[in-house]
Amino acid sequence: MTQLNHKKIVIIGGTTGLGLSAAQAFVREGAQVVVTGRNENSVAEAARLLDESGVAIVADATQPGSAAKAIELCIQRFGDFDGLYHVAGGSGRKMGDGPLHELTLEGWNKTMELNLTSLMLSDQAAIQQFLRQKKKGTILNMGSVLGYAPSPKYFSTHAYAAAKAAIIGLSKSIAAYYAGNDIRVNVIAPALVETPMAQRAAGDEQIMSFIQTKQPLDGGRIGKPSDLDALAVYFMSEQSAFTTGQVIAVDGGWSVSEGQYE
Repeated sequence: MTQLNHKKIVIIGGTTGLGLSAAQAFVREGAQVVVTGRNENSVAEAARLLDESGVAIVADATQPGSAAKAIELCIQRFGDFDGLYHVAGGSGRKMGDGPLHELTLEGWNKTMELNLTSLMLSDQAAIQQFLRQKKKGTILNMGSVLGYAPSPKYFSTHAYAAAKAAIIGLSKSIAAYYAGNDIRVNVIAPALVETPMAQRAAGDEQIMSFIQTKQPLDGGRIGKPSDLDALAVYFMSEQSAFTTGQVIAVDGGWSVSEGQYE
């Protein structure tokens, strides 16, 4: 029997990158999934890849009701709702995020909305549904090593770091409050991974030279979305039934390595 047999899972931000890779892994492990994304083309492509085991819808995670809509659709289409994986988020650099002395208020607010508010809304919708169903469930949140292991020379978006640090605090607080309801909440914290958000760094030779020593595992490379999939499957499965409030880094050694500059 596969690890996610009969599981019905919603992935917020599941039509590209880390979310789509996880969705495909969940389906391979026997789950049925509903994934959301903001881009119509990526939503259509996700629907094609997931075939009959998945439903993909256009939804903005920063808007109230988006996650609830996806959860309701999961119940309508697949008959149940067992877990939520919130992946949606991204860099606020283009909106004004950066070092504190350059950070704009708009950059701060937009980055918080994109990364923290969206996650709060998703987690809230999941918790409310689990309580209505009076059943156990699991929530997995996407964090970042930048929430607790800064790297100031090349990765100095302070609003993003604050949002990712807040995700850890929020997740642990939720995990503590709802543990008695058998609802578990955990966080995956990746370092630099091949996603649309990572294009700036991935195209910079100096940064990639630094990454070879900051993420030294497996020859020193940028992460792949698939590097996170096995852990995501674990947290969405019954194998993690006795695990909550945890933050696990999948970072190639980032958080324990100095990183060398040329």
